[in-house]
Amino acid sequence: MSLTEIFQAGGIVMWPLTLFSLIAIALSVERLVFWVRINRSQRKVIKKILAIYRRQPMDVFAILRQNIHLPISRIFLEALELEKPSPNQFRLALESATQAELPILKRFNTVFQTIITVSPLLGLLGTILGLIRSFDAIEIGGIGSNAEVVTGGISEALVSTAAGMVVAIFTLLFANLFRGLYKRQLALLQEHGGQLELLYEDHYTHKLGMPEHANY
Repeated sequence: MSLTEIFQAGGIVMWPLTLFSLIAIALSVERLVFWVRINRSQRKVIKKILAIYRRQPMDVFAILRQNIHLPISRIFLEALELEKPSPNQFRLALESATQAELPILKRFNTVFQTIITVSPLLGLLGTILGLIRSFDAIEIGGIGSNAEVVTGGISEALVSTAAGMVVAIFTLLFANLFRGLYKRQLALLQEHGGQLELLYEDHYTHKLGMPEHANY
């Protein structure tokens, strides 16, 4: 059976299910590109930033701006550009910048959850419509029912159910993958944000006795 025949056999619910599948594929590709781009160089950049900041704090700004596509670079830059903050203010700036990045990291999660929830329901709707069509074709009390319409209705019921489950399962697998990458990224932001905070506090403590403070 070809895809066209499957689509026709599934009935009217195949239209929204096809739309959902195309949306899920497009958003999954976008998220995969997003996460690959971040994870490809992030750890190396973070280690470099922390190592340079430990020795020459002012030199990190150029590296941060070169890697502005990374969430952690934007977070670090937001805090380091403050005018002589106290360690507590610096920590609050890091936390605030991290919170601002979360919607970008969780982008399209609501869409994925909607597709996962609605697709099986559409499949169930197709099942009900197919069974209604089959029962309508049966002549009560006789054998002279329209066999073609009956089998067509049963086929619609089965195909629509299977299509709804396939779309939901496909979307769920990728949604879980992106959820795992998000949690991993959040843990990494908190870990390295804490390391930068400790380094800043160390520099802040050492410069207290100086007549003029450098802006870190």
